[in-house]
Amino acid sequence: MELQQMRYVVAVAETNSFTRAAGRCLVVQSALSHQIARLERELGTRLFERTSRRVRLTLAGQAFLPVARQCLDAAERAAAEVAATIGEVRGRLAVGLIPTVAAVDIPSALHTFHKKYPQVRIGLRVGSSEQLIEDVKVGAIDLAFLGLPVTRRPEGVGSKQLAEDRLVAVVAPDHPLVAETEIDLARLATEAFVDLPAGTAGRAQSDLAFAAAGVHRDVAFEVTTVDVLMLRLIRENLAVALLASMYTPHLTGVATVPVRDAPTRIEHLIWNRSSLTPAAKAFLTELNLSIDEAQPALPLEGAIPFCLSQSQ
Repeated sequence: MELQQMRYVVAVAETNSFTRAAGRCLVVQSALSHQIARLERELGTRLFERTSRRVRLTLAGQAFLPVARQCLDAAERAAAEVAATIGEVRGRLAVGLIPTVAAVDIPSALHTFHKKYPQVRIGLRVGSSEQLIEDVKVGAIDLAFLGLPVTRRPEGVGSKQLAEDRLVAVVAPDHPLVAETEIDLARLATEAFVDLPAGTAGRAQSDLAFAAAGVHRDVAFEVTTVDVLMLRLIRENLAVALLASMYTPHLTGVATVPVRDAPTRIEHLIWNRSSLTPAAKAFLTELNLSIDEAQPALPLEGAIPFCLSQSQ
């Protein structure tokens, strides 16, 4: 069994096509098909069901695929570790983040990192805090930047608090609440909301706050992420939202209103406790982030020394 055969299997599984997989691997299709057939003979079973219309994994192929990926990752990690001994940083850097991360300027940091280490392949994964924690646990990504309510902490991973931030109301520019200097959750609860799905960390911080205030709110719209759709709903005066105050300066076409009893969010850096790749270590160095010693959460009004650059 050879690593190249595993690469071919992964490519076919991801493209659902021997032709597209051959193009990705820069080989002729006959050579790729021959190597996969050779591997199947060695394993004593077929990995793919092939018809004139489709290619899909067999049950054996489904069992083989995740292990093949682990082997390829391990081989890549071994090469990166060897390169690190002679001062080279290469391999893969996989970073996860929530859309509203604000404690670290990720795009700027990655720009600087890529210029310094062009041999590192960079992957970004945007998702919910819960999913990012699971991805770090299983090694699908190296690092993640996420936000959790003060009542939750990342479990099963290494973690470090980066910043603490209060949420603010986000409304349309012509919304009546814009005239207020400050409101409370009881007043805000009279509005229709757009929020993340129930059960997510982003939703929980708001749900817990309204419950503690003894008021009920109407979440009329649920969206899977903070994106253009959420902002359009707000701009059209169809809903309001609660978002981190450090993130809202990045938004356009909306207004913010302070909420005196608003919930607090803590941003965390998390990593897999087993080990960090040389590329991940180099990225943290570029961010002036150390994970060797615990750091308390930063005060809302304080400077954020972790940022490579910080948007205001």
